[in-house]
Amino acid sequence: MYLTKKVRMKRLFNHGKCLDVAIDHGVCNEPGFMDGLENMGQVVNQLIDAGPDAIQMNYGQSDLLQEVEGKDKPALVMRVDMGNPYNDQRHEVMWAQLQNNQDPLLQALQMDAACVVVNLFMLPGEPELFRQCVENISRIRSECDKYGMPLMIEPLVMQDNSIRGGYMVDGDCEKIVTLVRLAREMGADIIKADPTANAEDFHKVVEAARCPVLVRGGGKEDLKGVFGKARQLLDQGAMGMVYGRNIYQHENPRQVVKAFMAMIHDSASAEQAWDIYHTK
Repeated sequence: MYLTKKVRMKRLFNHGKCLDVAIDHGVCNEPGFMDGLENMGQVVNQLIDAGPDAIQMNYGQSDLLQEVEGKDKPALVMRVDMGNPYNDQRHEVMWAQLQNNQDPLLQALQMDAACVVVNLFMLPGEPELFRQCVENISRIRSECDKYGMPLMIEPLVMQDNSIRGGYMVDGDCEKIVTLVRLAREMGADIIKADPTANAEDFHKVVEAARCPVLVRGGGKEDLKGVFGKARQLLDQGAMGMVYGRNIYQHENPRQVVKAFMAMIHDSASAEQAWDIYHTK
């Protein structure tokens, strides 16, 4: 199945680089994530028009992309798991599970996905959640090997809920590198990694991955600062971005996509990206 996987990877990556716009936030069950995603049909059409390399979605919304006619549309990256670590309030029981326990890859194959993505959560004091993620990955890895489907693993080192309210990214380089290494050991074809607190350390994440690394965007931030950080991370070896709220929650998502695409594929500077964003 090596050739099949290689074909799908080429659909996802353009000369080894990729902008994947994540709009799979519904499974997080957190109301704040939904701002900007109220009309999914409109969002998907806007993103297709903007032309990123991929759109990350869940099965229940993926028809909005795959029923659009024409060959020049973004590849589909399908999330195949869900969990409750993103909520503002700490849950009594933390969990993560595959969306389809019987046949976890079936829906991705039916919708002609180019890749699937699954979480690897590491939260303080939650070893059972971590174990569930390892089980999910082990299971989906076996299916991916069987059908030649690229596997994107999302290793997430998070701070305790009590620190800032809601589980937030822990940018500790050593922790991120260690979890990324585990993800690669478990067979990741692509790593979706959080940025390190010091962007100049991100090359260590890339070295640990030994496969393409895409940077996870996280919550909405000042866009000019996001462009600056993105440029630093790309310069450290990241092969692209998986950004969601930093695209769809901005006033002009189309131009944000254009700016990121210029940075990823044409080595545009942060200043050039800022100018592209303001181009009508």
